Amino acid sequence: MTTRWTPNATVACVVERAGSYLIVEEDKGGPYTLFNQPAGHIEPNERIIDAVQREVREETAWRVLLTGYLGLYVHVADDGTHYHSHSFEAAALEFLCTPLDPDITRTHWLTLEEIEQLEAMGRLRSPLVTRRIRDSQRGKRFPLDVIHD
Repeated sequence: MTTRWTPNATVACVVERAGSYLIVEEDKGGPYTLFNQPAGHIEPNERIIDAVQREVREETAWRVLLTGYLGLYVHVADDGTHYHSHSFEAAALEFLCTPLDPDITRTHWLTLEEIEQLEAMGRLRSPLVTRRIRDSQRGKRFPLDVIHD
C-alpha cells in the first residue's frame, strides 16, 4: 500500500518599510510565542495572489501592494510536514484597524538584526523567515505575472 503524499500549499509575504519588516507574533500553544512573516494556507479554489493578500490583511490588518514573487520555497518541518510556500514581497499601503486572526498576539516592525536575534533564540516559526528577507534584499524576485492561476 502506498501512502498519499500531500504537501501543504502556503503563501508568505515579506513587507518592508524603512528598513524594518512586518512580522507577526503567534501563539501556537508552546512555551513561548513564535515570530513569522504574514503567512498561511491557500484555501480551496483561492488564487495564490488573493491568498497572500488575504493572509497579510487577516494577520496584520495591513493592505499591501504586491511588488514581486520571491519564488516557491520548500520546507520540511520537524514533524515531517512538507510545505510548498509561495513567497512574495510587498509594500504596506494602509493600516485597516481590523481584528487580527486569533493566533496572532501582536504585529511588529523589526529590523533584520532583530529578527536574526529571534532566530538565534529559536523563536522563529520557520528558517524561511530570514531566508526570504535575505533573498528580497538581494533582489531575487520575479514579476508577478509568472503566477498562472
